[in-house]
Amino acid sequence: MIYRKANQKDYVTILNIWEESVLATHHFLTDTDRVEIKKEIPSYFQHLNIQLWYEKDDLIGFSAVNKQHLEMLFLKPNKTGKGYGKAIIYSLIKDFDIKTVDVNKDNKNATKFYINNGFLIVNETETDSSGRPYPILHLKLI
Repeated sequence: MIYRKANQKDYVTILNIWEESVLATHHFLTDTDRVEIKKEIPSYFQHLNIQLWYEKDDLIGFSAVNKQHLEMLFLKPNKTGKGYGKAIIYSLIKDFDIKTVDVNKDNKNATKFYINNGFLIVNETETDSSGRPYPILHLKLI
């Protein structure tokens, strides 16, 4: 796996990967909330260290880190279950020193993924950071 820092020209690609992944995995989101969140995401880009992840020339997904917190990790739906996520999370831990991540409580596969890769649930909030009714699990690398 290789990665490169994203730039502004990559933002449309990043949003497309985000939406494809969310449509495949976040069935708990309402369509209205998904559309609103997609509109909000670009406002965060300038505050994040965003990487695009590749296997040779094949784009797998992207990650976004703020300090030692993993803000986003999204893979193209056809790339999940093939070990790419595990390779990326190990690189993020090693190269970006991530220590924490937040996960939608209703995203059982993501929660299991992070727990299987060394994270522990340390707290839970009843809403997301925007006050939407989506409980969030806060995880820390152990």
